[in-house]
Amino acid sequence: MGKLLGMPVSVEMHNTGNPAGRAEMVAVIEHVLSDRPGEWQVSIIGSQANDRWEMKIHGPNGFERSYTLEGSTGEHRPEAIRVLLGRLLPTRTGVTGN
Repeated sequence: MGKLLGMPVSVEMHNTGNPAGRAEMVAVIEHVLSDRPGEWQVSIIGSQANDRWEMKIHGPNGFERSYTLEGSTGEHRPEAIRVLLGRLLPTRTGVTGN
């Protein structure tokens, strides 16, 4: 679990392989969510049967999203996850720069 700027961010990852790669993904997710208000929970569960990972995001005000990350299209990379989170998260009102 990470806590940045006083905002709680919890990231769980299971069956995703390389621990070093996992640490980088957690850092990216924490960074993306660190300036958003409220508590955020992200879980990424890998499959032993294929290269698909299920990502679930829970946030304030009942926010929930699920997305299947396809390894064959590069969605297991930290940068791809960062971009995807930017698309899945609600628009920040009153915040400039993003």
